[in-house]
Amino acid sequence: MSAPSASVGTWPAVLRETAFLARDRSVWAWWLVVLCLSVLAVSAGLSEIRQQKATIERLVEADRADRLNVLKTQKDWGGAAYYSFHLTFEPPSDFAFAALGRRDDVAWKHRVRMLALEGQIHERDVGHPLLALIGRFDFAFLAAFVLPLVLIVLLHDLHASERAAGRHDLLAATAGHPARLWWLRAGLRAGGVLVCAALPLLVAAGLSGNAAPTLLAACALLFVYLLFWTMVCTALAAWQQTGEVILATLVALWILLGVVAPAAGRMAIDRAVPVPSGADIIMTQREAVNDAWDLPKTTTMTAFVERHPQWAAYTAVERPFEWKWYYAFQQVGDQKAQALSKAYTAGRKERDRLAGWLAVIAPPVLLERSLQKLAGTDLGTLLAYEARVRTFHASLRDFYYPRFFLDKAFEPRELDGLPRFAAPAGRN
Repeated sequence: MSAPSASVGTWPAVLRETAFLARDRSVWAWWLVVLCLSVLAVSAGLSEIRQQKATIERLVEADRADRLNVLKTQKDWGGAAYYSFHLTFEPPSDFAFAALGRRDDVAWKHRVRMLALEGQIHERDVGHPLLALIGRFDFAFLAAFVLPLVLIVLLHDLHASERAAGRHDLLAATAGHPARLWWLRAGLRAGGVLVCAALPLLVAAGLSGNAAPTLLAACALLFVYLLFWTMVCTALAAWQQTGEVILATLVALWILLGVVAPAAGRMAIDRAVPVPSGADIIMTQREAVNDAWDLPKTTTMTAFVERHPQWAAYTAVERPFEWKWYYAFQQVGDQKAQALSKAYTAGRKERDRLAGWLAVIAPPVLLERSLQKLAGTDLGTLLAYEARVRTFHASLRDFYYPRFFLDKAFEPRELDGLPRFAAPAGRN
């Protein structure tokens, strides 16, 4: 296969380089690999999101039926509060298939009761250990970590291969603008990678009903990211070294930016920002609740009215067991764990903020975080869900406390006024 002569005219040069590229089977092979990987990534993402949506739909119906059946059998307000569960959840956005993000390691659904909340909100389903180790293969991972390797393979020997074939000097001499020739070749190869990666994403986004601004933003991020790696690869490809040396250098750069820098940065951030564990919060809350059975009831009620002074006149407990005392020490258990819980949330936010700054020097991480933000699978979105769970649980307490402390007669029809958890409006 002989190289085409460079042309001074831009359009004829594009046509000649396109014709030359069309005969390069290795490039087509790599484009096909990218297309297949992109189809696999978006298919896996769509399957996971469909499964999550189906799970939510099934749980919503089961939760409603279970609560109705339970409430039919209750004879007092305390039993109604104790035995009824309430489903809370964070539905995936329409674009979540492209970047599953933190939905794998942060709980996005709970079934909560009127008991102490901290022991419930920090419990989560046990995930697959392999997924916890390596994460899921979604489009964000493909774009951030795999596509740069494909560009490195396609572009590292732009000059070296021509030197080995003895054509480099002739091409440089006959080209009106030699640099334009190499950038054109690199652009065509990288453009094919962009098209093969983006086409399945566009099809999947269309099937999912994504809004145009979200899709345009995702495509713009992908374009800028691939442009960055194209420029890096093309610049290093002009180095007066063999293709093997250039390839090794580019791979080392990819490892530095995509593996070493993020890992070292995460270790530094974890050391700089200590965060209590969810297990510590659960244990603190449960110990406080368990200890309350052995404490004088006045101790519990005194601690309770510090946060709820409106019930100070109704805290007398005259029987061995009263529901208002029971739920008061559940509330006090949450109060005992509140400092740890706030530190846990604040620590995660601070670590995430610092990780955002770290991503500036680690482009693969920056792209992945940006796509997760678009998809609503970032930490901020899931922390906002936790805040909604806390607000909902507080509304349950507001519903039941007057009935406990004012000793209201049990009226089943009033249960129709139970708070309902409101999921956020669908994002796309």
